[in-house]
Amino acid sequence: MPSFLKTTFYKDNMMAVCYRYTKSVTDAEDLLQEGFVKVFRNLHQYRSEGELGAWIRRIMVNSALNYLKKNRHYQSELSFTDTTLHPVTEDHPEMRITGKELADLIRQLPTGYQTIFNLHAVEGFTHVEIGKMLGINEGTSRSQYARARALLSTWVEKLYEDNKLRTYAGK
Repeated sequence: MPSFLKTTFYKDNMMAVCYRYTKSVTDAEDLLQEGFVKVFRNLHQYRSEGELGAWIRRIMVNSALNYLKKNRHYQSELSFTDTTLHPVTEDHPEMRITGKELADLIRQLPTGYQTIFNLHAVEGFTHVEIGKMLGINEGTSRSQYARARALLSTWVEKLYEDNKLRTYAGK
């Protein structure tokens, strides 16, 4: 693959990683730049045992987590509790949601929930790893993830019902 394609590939993918944590294009661009500065400064530490993209992604995620800590977005919202949360329900085969709709819903999660959801469901980190990264225990990571899923499930059901009503009314 030509180097300009690799650069574009990494830039676009890492921009998506940064945006998942910041909810702001401007902040994501700043994080992206900061992250790539770290990549170039630490390139001598990269061991070619693993994939370069995974190593860069880890740096971007760590930069995003540092951004959240610095701005104290996630700290205050990690303790957010909502007693009206509904359990995650069975998937309905007739339920359809686009990737964009799901991404929009994920961005609406409280920052703490969103961070843990992204780290576990999107980035693939374990709850033990997330706990170490965020300075929380594994159980907190698991409960925040479960609450994020419950909220998303509720919102997806509402989106489905709204779409079903519009479809039915349009017939």
